Amino acid sequence: MTDDVRNILLGLVAAGISAALGWLARTYLWQRGLRRKQSFFGLPGNSESLLVVNREAGRDGSVHRFDVFALLELSALIKDCGANAQIVWHDIAQQGFGERTEFCVGGPVSNRRMAAHLYSLLPGVRINTDPEPGPDQGAFQIGTERYRMEPGVAEYVLLARLTAGQDARPVFLFCGQRAITNQAATRYLARHHGKLARKHGGASFCLLLKIVNSQAYGPDVVELVADVTRAAQTPVTERSSPGDQDDPANEETPKGRSGLRRRQRQ
Repeated sequence: MTDDVRNILLGLVAAGISAALGWLARTYLWQRGLRRKQSFFGLPGNSESLLVVNREAGRDGSVHRFDVFALLELSALIKDCGANAQIVWHDIAQQGFGERTEFCVGGPVSNRRMAAHLYSLLPGVRINTDPEPGPDQGAFQIGTERYRMEPGVAEYVLLARLTAGQDARPVFLFCGQRAITNQAATRYLARHHGKLARKHGGASFCLLLKIVNSQAYGPDVVELVADVTRAAQTPVTERSSPGDQDDPANEETPKGRSGLRRRQRQ
């Protein structure tokens, strides 16, 4: 064997080893990223999850098109984790939380389960559900701060990851002032879940996002206003003002049911 042939063979062997090491490194990094993603969403391979959706006002059995887009964003995340999803209506999802990861989309008026989650898990949040037009219609009250909506110009949405215990699966809430803000929140989660996982780990959090000029930019321009976890989880001691979100238990009374029918759906 000549020196030239030996050098060629050594070069081929070195290239093969380098390629194998590169493939192994990429595979390891991909698997580590996948495990982190699965841990953040509480979605190990072949696990089950819930997509809880609302119904569009005045159309039985239909979902607002922006909420459909939100479901598509979430479905892609679930598929990337190797998990499965079941879509259920908000008014028939009568089960606890923690056994399966849940993604709940919609405001408390059009999504009864969202109202229950806010009351139980985020008692510091109050949402004005008064159907009468006015500057506070749809406004968020978080602690002592009030966030009013300017339709198409400046709108707000809550993005929350909440857990009931260390081993419980998380509940993700996308609670916006309009349907387009729900889609904006799901898109924000899809783009920034890695950063959120590094910052919060497995802990609960609640973020307030602002959607800027949705009439021109749709759900794409989103600003992080603040991490409102502490204020949102601190119970409000004062009685809620007229039009603010009520205790979901009141919906079982005749007065509560009639009040719910009068509310403006999202």
